[in-house]
Amino acid sequence: MENNEPNTNEQSSEEVSKDQEAATQNEQTPQPTNDINFDNRIPLEDLKNAVDAIKSELAKVIIGQHDFIELLIVSLLVDGHVLIEGVPGIAKTITAKLFAKTLKTEFSRIQFTPDLMPSDILGTSVFNAKSTEFEFKKGPIFSNIILIDEINRAPAKTQAAMFETMEERQVTMDGVTYTMATPFMVLATQNPIEQEGTYALPEAQLDRFLFKIKVDYPSIEDEIKIIKTHHERKGSKPQELINEVMTPAKLIAFKAKIQDVIVEEKIIKYIADIITKTRNHPHLYLGGSPRASIATLNAAKAMAAIQGRDFVIPEDVKRALVPVLNHRVILTPEREMEGMTTESVVKMIVESVEIPR
Repeated sequence: MENNEPNTNEQSSEEVSKDQEAATQNEQTPQPTNDINFDNRIPLEDLKNAVDAIKSELAKVIIGQHDFIELLIVSLLVDGHVLIEGVPGIAKTITAKLFAKTLKTEFSRIQFTPDLMPSDILGTSVFNAKSTEFEFKKGPIFSNIILIDEINRAPAKTQAAMFETMEERQVTMDGVTYTMATPFMVLATQNPIEQEGTYALPEAQLDRFLFKIKVDYPSIEDEIKIIKTHHERKGSKPQELINEVMTPAKLIAFKAKIQDVIVEEKIIKYIADIITKTRNHPHLYLGGSPRASIATLNAAKAMAAIQGRDFVIPEDVKRALVPVLNHRVILTPEREMEGMTTESVVKMIVESVEIPR
């Protein structure tokens, strides 16, 4: 009787041969992996380490608020100013003070009040009896990191003097121009709840800030950590726990590296498409200006750099858009009455624009 059963030994040999051939091909063909190491054209390791060091120092005292801290660092790296909005008692001021403490720079704090005059922040000329000449005594604005508490409580002329200095980075008194030192960064806080006795900032002045950061209440887990950390400090001052980790010279070098971060044409078009859509969106009365586009670009470059990348991706743009546009777009009265927020409209616009591939 003929045996018609297939020869299992021959098949096994053929299968083994095919498997060996496939294995050889796999060795020759590079396989996809999630751990892709990009060779940066710009050395960014020092920058990333410095940013991580700042975050580590602030984490000794500040619980949570990771996005808040990262946005402060991004703004510092691109010469931007920050408007911080939140209810009292959620560590707006202490975070700004400790952030300044991580830098080997000068720091000053100005409490804005309704009777504050421009000379109170800029300085004034004082007559010197010995030299029989007037001498300019610099005000608290002549510093590196300036914290302004409740910026909307000062009158319009004081606000205008402040914003002129922020934009021009100089002060002119008695025909003499004084240039602000580098770095020069203003961190301004305001309370969104209590509006009695305040002077709302005009849109043109709000536009001088790179970011408007809205600080929310902490989660229950973070609240427990905040109470526990305060208890364990046993009365020691938070400033005593923070070390200086970045010098002005290093900061200048890091800024130069960020300028060289690569931005492809499709990313630039992506930013332009989103900002343009804010100008004709039915939910918005006022859209973003070209300054908003430039602010988004600069912030996205810094966000890429602190992640160790020398090129911008769409996710960097998305992360920058809300804080950049928070104070630059205005809702229509109808949408504002419905309780809609600028953040929700910005996210709606971002979702409607095709992501570049």
